[in-house]
Amino acid sequence: MTAQHAEESAPYGNPALATLAAEVATAVEGVSGVAFLRPGLTDRLRSAVSRPGAAPAGVRMSRPDGDGPWQVEIQVVALRRARTVDVARGVRDTVARHLDALAPTRSAPRVTVTVTGLV
Repeated sequence: MTAQHAEESAPYGNPALATLAAEVATAVEGVSGVAFLRPGLTDRLRSAVSRPGAAPAGVRMSRPDGDGPWQVEIQVVALRRARTVDVARGVRDTVARHLDALAPTRSAPRVTVTVTGLV
């Protein structure tokens, strides 16, 4: 991993990046068919008091090329009543629109969505 990649990926040392990741997480949670973002091991072990700058569960953002497009990885658990493909597409489109609204002149983000379970 390059030094630039380390600076631009989770866990977020940059408060602005942590805020952006939290905004993306909030947008994803509002997508129809999403039950919740997949919690990681640290989220399960974390105390009730959250640490500032901590990466939101299920969201990983990086910009390996520095000024290149965002690479966003989202992991969600979907509701059984929803079609998984529709949930994944909805999440991808929501994240892309959110990031495009913040920086319309940048290259389109590369968004990967993984549905890790159904409830």
